[in-house]
Amino acid sequence: FPPDSSWDAAYERELQTFQDIGDAGEIWFGEESMVRIIKWLEKQKVPHDSPVLDIGTGNGVLLIELAKSGYTNLTGIDYSPSAIQLSEKVREKEGMADVKLKVEDFLAPSAELSGFEICIDKGTFDAISLNPDNAVGKRKQYVRSLCSVLKPEGFFLITSCNWTKEELLNEFREGFEILEELPTPKFCFGGRIGNSVTALVFQRK
Repeated sequence: FPPDSSWDAAYERELQTFQDIGDAGEIWFGEESMVRIIKWLEKQKVPHDSPVLDIGTGNGVLLIELAKSGYTNLTGIDYSPSAIQLSEKVREKEGMADVKLKVEDFLAPSAELSGFEICIDKGTFDAISLNPDNAVGKRKQYVRSLCSVLKPEGFFLITSCNWTKEELLNEFREGFEILEELPTPKFCFGGRIGNSVTALVFQRK
């Protein structure tokens, strides 16, 4: 065994674990949530060269689907270097060289992260909200970051499994107005019908 093979094995294990967790996470935000986003962009006739940012890209699969649908100006960020390594692997496998991927903390975005027409979040705002350390401050910072990276009149598509429509309207009232709610699967529990997932489109004022 050359000495670096054990390091490789550890790295593979880490990626494998990430893939397993990533796949578990995809239960909430699987195929149908990607289809919902792409359908909306197409219905809205968003030009294929509009700059799109995927906030918390994870395995990068949404960007790959967007690229397959003809979108050409795609950026994915994630604060986890393993996530970006994984999405780079997915990008290479799919041959999508022009999808841009960066390790970025959205709560402290770098200066070059700006001028996007479309920002998409599936589960990242949820994860920030669950942070035990100053969740309220982090949510406010998220909204400030969003205002700095998204152009005026740009669109923000958020998919959440923690927040109701009313709560999200409240969180994003500074600087954003709601355009529409996207249909999500409904579930029935104890005779009450509810949505396990909320998907909203906001426009930056």
